[in-house]
Amino acid sequence: MKSKLGLDLNKIEYARKLSKEIALDVQNFVEKHTTVAVERTICRLLEIDGVNNEDVPLPNVVVDQLKENGVLSEGVLFFMGNAMIEMGLTPQEIAEKIANEELDITKLKMNPIEKIKETIEPNINATVEKLRKNREKRNEYLSTIGEGSKPYLYVIVATGNIYEDVVQAQAAARQGADIVAVIRTTGQSLLDYVPYGPTTEGFGGTMATQANFKIMREALDEVGEEVGRYIRLCNYCSGLCMPEIAAMGAFERLDVMLNDALYGILFRDINMKRTLVDQFFSRVINGFAGVIINTGEDNYLTTADAVEEAHTVLASDFINEQLALMAGIPEEQMGLGHAFEMNPELTNGFLYELAQAQMLREIFPKAPLKYMPPTKFMTGNIFRGHVQDALFNEVSIWTGQGIQLLGMLTEALHTPFMSDRYLSIENAKYIFNNMKDLGSEVEFKKDGIIQQRAQKVLNDATELLEKMVEDGLFKSLEKGTFAAIKRPIDGGKGLNGVVEKGNNYFNPFIKKMLEGERP
Repeated sequence: MKSKLGLDLNKIEYARKLSKEIALDVQNFVEKHTTVAVERTICRLLEIDGVNNEDVPLPNVVVDQLKENGVLSEGVLFFMGNAMIEMGLTPQEIAEKIANEELDITKLKMNPIEKIKETIEPNINATVEKLRKNREKRNEYLSTIGEGSKPYLYVIVATGNIYEDVVQAQAAARQGADIVAVIRTTGQSLLDYVPYGPTTEGFGGTMATQANFKIMREALDEVGEEVGRYIRLCNYCSGLCMPEIAAMGAFERLDVMLNDALYGILFRDINMKRTLVDQFFSRVINGFAGVIINTGEDNYLTTADAVEEAHTVLASDFINEQLALMAGIPEEQMGLGHAFEMNPELTNGFLYELAQAQMLREIFPKAPLKYMPPTKFMTGNIFRGHVQDALFNEVSIWTGQGIQLLGMLTEALHTPFMSDRYLSIENAKYIFNNMKDLGSEVEFKKDGIIQQRAQKVLNDATELLEKMVEDGLFKSLEKGTFAAIKRPIDGGKGLNGVVEKGNNYFNPFIKKMLEGERP
């Protein structure tokens, strides 16, 4: 590949090497630990579902019993498999007995571990096969009714009521949207459990529940068949329940998930040890399920200066790429994040934005890059806002972005109305059609503003990665490397849910998904 920006390809490979060292250091920690969320996810993958008489989800009930008895480190599969031998019951039936306070699975006679593994393996294989068939179903849709061209037009619905979300989502699909993201209700990422059932109330968004996923999936399949285009469904498996929501999404055939521990650490103050362990299992599930992950680097520029700190976005993208590869996510499923967030009053700001978008495209050529619209400098002036969004759309089609989070002209005023969404989709479709092949027609001036900007960002990112190799990711986050936000290694929410794995611990879901056949 020859760089249109004159980027040093050896430097790019060097940056990847540095990022891999940083990611391997994280992975060494991850592989020695488990969390309450990982163990609850295993319960869900065993198809334990429902709530007790106090509305506590059964996966929480099971895992809480292990934690209260001080044996969480041995893992839920060890105790659940043993209980299946001793009780002759299914995992769901065992969970219900625990919920009714009729059974303590930590007090049963223990069987040899090989027998335990053998007993529970059919349940594990059945789930893996179910998820594989879901992926086949998506591929069948894509091969029969097809999909929109890239950049995918990505819009949000956020009413709080899943049934109203359905009305708005189907309208958006008819208007031309390719991805519908059901924004999660404010604060859900800080809940250490997943709510149960369909929900009709929410502030700033709608609860992420498996029932809500199912309702929206069916609605988008219905409208997709109507418009002759597969509509992708997006939700959020960040927060304290990352892997659980990934599992629920895999069961209900979601297509895109915000899935980034760094976002949770920085913007939700979730403990870094907890969320990096959770992230690995969530990404293994997403990778196997064919889900495109979105990362949150675009948010860095809402709290840090977009000109001075652009290199931190690139450095984080490099690290996230390596962490994703270790979890079995191919480049084609990496919606690495970046943003159009420079002050519109900045002279030649458009050229800098163009340089950075082209730089990301050249460095990550196979990734369906997730490009975030202007938000920080939207003022409520809807006419200027619409122009800012138009410039953003021009950069996107010019540089071949993958996922276009559409800007809304009313960004600074309210949650978008259907009419606002229509205008944003119309804006993007008009520009994408009129400028379709601009990127292949235009070259950049040698050593001009655009080339120099891209080269500087790459150089600065590489220098930052060199420092991070010395410090490691944990210490770098303590120093405030990203988004000008500092987080202590033992601070934040969820640390008490992390334990070191014991001698009997096993989780074959990871190996089966990493090595499993993918349609």
